[in-house]
Amino acid sequence: MTTRRRWFAPTSAGWATALFAFSCVGFAACSADDDTGSNDAPVTPVTGGQAQTTGGASTGGAATGGVSTGGTSTGGASTGGTSTGGSSTGGTATGGSGQVTGGAGGVGNSGGGGAGGQPGNKGGAGAGGMAAGGGGASSAGAGGGGASSGGGATGFQPCPATDPCKILPLGDSITDGIGTNTTGGGYRVELFNQAVMAGKKITFVGGSMNGPMMVAMEPFPRNHEGHSGWTISQIDGIVPSPALTPKPHIILLHIGTNDMYQMPNGAPDRLGTLIDGILSELPDSLLVVSTIIPFPQQDNTVKTFNSAVPGLVKMRADAGKHILLVDQFKDFPTSELGDGVHPNQTGYGRMGKVWYEAIKSYLP
Repeated sequence: MTTRRRWFAPTSAGWATALFAFSCVGFAACSADDDTGSNDAPVTPVTGGQAQTTGGASTGGAATGGVSTGGTSTGGASTGGTSTGGSSTGGTATGGSGQVTGGAGGVGNSGGGGAGGQPGNKGGAGAGGMAAGGGGASSAGAGGGGASSGGGATGFQPCPATDPCKILPLGDSITDGIGTNTTGGGYRVELFNQAVMAGKKITFVGGSMNGPMMVAMEPFPRNHEGHSGWTISQIDGIVPSPALTPKPHIILLHIGTNDMYQMPNGAPDRLGTLIDGILSELPDSLLVVSTIIPFPQQDNTVKTFNSAVPGLVKMRADAGKHILLVDQFKDFPTSELGDGVHPNQTGYGRMGKVWYEAIKSYLP
């Protein structure tokens, strides 16, 4: 389009009016630029479980002069490049040139350190992949459990959207449920109860069976893969087959108690080998690895073993594996051990709540 210009001979009053208008426009533009620059907020990537991108999209077009609110550029003259930035925590977007870069990978909410309990929403380490970091604080039981760490890549969901999520309880006699009552079931009873009460759909898989017939007025899935007296190496001997044959969506691994009095040396390395075997066979499933509960007769050995578990999990989470750490040792009172080794009914209930808090965000 061709713009036609009109020339006129300004009067003294006309020159004064034009000069005043030009000064006001220039002053306002400077103020807007200063305000935008002072609110530039850098994006800090956070590592952790499920990534959740919550901010950063620019809708202001090629804007440089507008004030940005909540990560969205609004207004401004069309004189610069596109808006960049925008933090996932509601920060400001700034003018200038370039593409939108604030949301890659997302920044989630990270919680306390430690291991176990409920996972928080975690940000990805950049765009996609699995990141390991702190999770949310546990709300399981009477102070039971710590925080969980690790998690899935952006949008990772191991369970189907509508069918029950298949969970494999894998371990020794504590997974079997020895010490609860004549029907057994161990921590699986309370885990199932928590899921039913929350309207979640789960089932247990495995080659062994025990437990009550009904829980929370629902048929109880009695399958599991708990083997009394078994060590880490013995569990490794049934991976991948037959333990992983049902193709579980989530694996709950609590193993190592029998190693503590039989062969504690090298136990963390053996656990690492077992973890790698599971992750290799089921790369699209979620592996939840727990520290072992107290074993007073081998207290120092247990603490040494448990101290190595977070590093094993983090190493694999940093490599992009779908793995979480849960701390069943934290806040577990020895008074809830029925025989000094196995939990009593209250202890198993505590374990079930900690497991549930760690995986509930993944359940359909």
